[in-house]
Amino acid sequence: MTDAEPILVTGAAGFIGFHVTRRLLERGRSVIGLDNLDPYYDVRLKEARLKQLAGFSSFGFERLDIADRAAMAALFSARRFSVVVHLAAQAGVRHSLVDPHAYVDANVAGFLNVLEGCRRQHCRHLVYASSSSVYGANTETPFRTSQPADHPLSLYGATKRANELMAHAYAHLFAVPATGLRFFTVYGPWGRPDMAMWLFTAAVFEGRPVQLFNHGRMRRDFTYIDDAVEAVLRILDRAPPGDPQWSGEGPDPAGSRAPWRLYNVGNGRCSPAMSRKPAPTSRSSSASSASVRTRRSRRGSAASWHGTGTTKK
Repeated sequence: MTDAEPILVTGAAGFIGFHVTRRLLERGRSVIGLDNLDPYYDVRLKEARLKQLAGFSSFGFERLDIADRAAMAALFSARRFSVVVHLAAQAGVRHSLVDPHAYVDANVAGFLNVLEGCRRQHCRHLVYASSSSVYGANTETPFRTSQPADHPLSLYGATKRANELMAHAYAHLFAVPATGLRFFTVYGPWGRPDMAMWLFTAAVFEGRPVQLFNHGRMRRDFTYIDDAVEAVLRILDRAPPGDPQWSGEGPDPAGSRAPWRLYNVGNGRCSPAMSRKPAPTSRSSSASSASVRTRRSRRGSAASWHGTGTTKK
């Protein structure tokens, strides 16, 4: 792939999509960003991210819903993308309890439209966002890609696991090289306001109690956004060739004879969602007087979410 060839990044106005797009543009790549600006959270944040990207002459934007079959087919017919970074999705574990159809529309039907576009245009590499949520009811930590991931605890996790299986089918049937990245709790600047760190911060500044679920015994593998972006960029030009040594008698769940691969993207460490130790703040800081309210676990969540770190090559 040459720098002049455009890369399609879906979900370009989203948290990870924005950072991936910006890093690609800073490296001189040409990017077509796609997003439907879904109002799942404040659209103004998404518009502000796009405004940051608009300053790059090599950036183009398409406001489009990946679930729109005809529009996606037209996009792939009008432009040829040698590489596709698919980060668009209906996010949020808890919201899938409220609006399950949105998850099937975006994460299953939308992903199928991306796969079809890649197949018809002979895309050389599809890199897509999976999620640590696929590990579901697994209790042996750290989570490894060598473990089965067949018992999701949320519809969101089930749709992400479905993406992995759909991608394998297309890799096997049509030789579409596909790499799935299981992201673990990504955080950082321009992050989603429904994530724990932003919810905690908002509660502190607004004088509300910080809510900790599972009675405060929540642990997560927090991954800084720059590390998540670095994983995407390192994988981008390394399409999986398929493993000729792979065997169905003792199958590696993360590999295949087909050009298909799965990786965890995390920091490899498990940290409490919030430390109960007081932070070293000044007396005038509102954080010094923050109160904490513990609650029972929420449906769809596990107490500990910890994976092996990103494979480095």
